[in-house]
Amino acid sequence: MDKNTRRLRNLDTNPCTEESDASQKCLDHYNYDKSMCSIYFQRYKNCRKYWHNIMVQRRRDGVKPDMPTAAERLEMLNSIGGKPY
Repeated sequence: MDKNTRRLRNLDTNPCTEESDASQKCLDHYNYDKSMCSIYFQRYKNCRKYWHNIMVQRRRDGVKPDMPTAAERLEMLNSIGGKPY
């Protein structure tokens, strides 16, 4: 696995791996008919937008690292009752 692929599959740096995998699985299942997978694409887009806003806010507040770790994200999601996207 090359360096870029490892980075994208790393749960600490990519919070939307689950949504990405689901959209890819949908594409595989429907023979790459994108119209059948729009809900999965929207979930992925919402996930990226949500975590990007968190990252920007943490950067503004001077919190390091910019992206919360996988454990911190899980704790954050549990505190609000699940995924908001």
